[in-house]
Amino acid sequence: MIDRYLTRLNIKELKPMQAEAVKIINKGSNVLLLSPTGSGKTLAFLLPLIQMMDESMLGIQAMIITPSRELALQIEKVFKQLQTGFKVNTCYGGHPIATELNNLTVPPSLLIGTPGRIADHIRRNSFKTRTISTLVLDEFDKSLELGFKDEMEFIINNSNSIETRILTSATSLDEIPDFVNLKNPIVIDYTDTGIDKLKLTFKSVRAEGSDKLDLLFRLICQLGDEASVVFCNHREAVNRISELLSDRSIAHGIFHGGMEQEQREVSLIKFRNGTNHVLLTTDLASRGLDIPEIRNVIHYQLPTSLNIWKHRNGRTARMDEHGTAWILLAESDFVPEFITNAINEVDLDVESNLPEITPWETIYISAGRKDKISKGDVAGFLMQKGLLKKEELGKIEVLDYASFAAIDRSALNNLLKRVKGEQLKKKTVKIEIAY
Repeated sequence: MIDRYLTRLNIKELKPMQAEAVKIINKGSNVLLLSPTGSGKTLAFLLPLIQMMDESMLGIQAMIITPSRELALQIEKVFKQLQTGFKVNTCYGGHPIATELNNLTVPPSLLIGTPGRIADHIRRNSFKTRTISTLVLDEFDKSLELGFKDEMEFIINNSNSIETRILTSATSLDEIPDFVNLKNPIVIDYTDTGIDKLKLTFKSVRAEGSDKLDLLFRLICQLGDEASVVFCNHREAVNRISELLSDRSIAHGIFHGGMEQEQREVSLIKFRNGTNHVLLTTDLASRGLDIPEIRNVIHYQLPTSLNIWKHRNGRTARMDEHGTAWILLAESDFVPEFITNAINEVDLDVESNLPEITPWETIYISAGRKDKISKGDVAGFLMQKGLLKKEELGKIEVLDYASFAAIDRSALNNLLKRVKGEQLKKKTVKIEIAY
């Protein structure tokens, strides 16, 4: 059965951590899974969870609590790719609660959600918790860090039938709160395969004076078309730097907790499909997000702890790829003592040539999964109605109520003219450039 699921994900074999988790996690077990960001923890707990689920049983059998809606959606995506036949629903803030209430009228076998929204549904009596026997607290340390302790405690105190508890974390935990009730857990610890084992190069660049914006601009110009994530400590810094980079004609996206959900999703989509090579973000993007193939992590503002340093850097050098972590220093800055990696201070090129514009642009289509739209439907529509060539069509992503596709910029204008007013699966759809 495991081999069948791996085939559906186009994976040849499990990683050692995943194989150990599949072997150890079973009904009635308490498991603490410690492994770095990007190491595959989602599959490590989903596979044994599926094996514990009963096709003949009605009601929610398993619940996964995550610190962010993006992580919840990512887990849902992986679960659906496994094609188990079990129903799954996802609940999170920023999503219409009426839609969630409607979905929950027929309870899913698996419920995934953020602490606040799941707690809200329990208070509303949107679903019964008495059938839930398996609980996964994914990225538990991040949930605590974001202040979700009270919500998680409320959820667990109102879920009295839990037999199996799986707690995952990217870092070792000094103490597990009593409310989790994780008694004598089996510990699967792969934290020693973290940052120091990555194929990661560490470099720093120093500004003349206190203003690092020009330094960032020159670095982005030097990196050219390499995918890069720029980390700041606060959303205000992200917005301020974004305005300044826009003034200098640097194409980029932004991502932080102050944005609407749709804005955040579009930013990630445009970064994943190559429309933007630069993503400005807070530590919200330091883990749990599906943004592969990042070549550079840029610490515009210094991390405030060792854990944050590790999580940020864990976004690159993944899947046996190489990456570079850059530290931007003002003239009087120094590297924090908790950073013990060997860091090579380098000089940037004197001349700064703007990176070439990316070959892709992203279009928005006003139909998604809830309209029974698939990636194949989108591709067929764009090639048949829009006369798009195969090589002119990039990555397609289908959400609940919208779809997005990367289009070769040279073919964009003609495509938009051809598909204007056309129908996708008998529905007239709005198609425009995604902003």
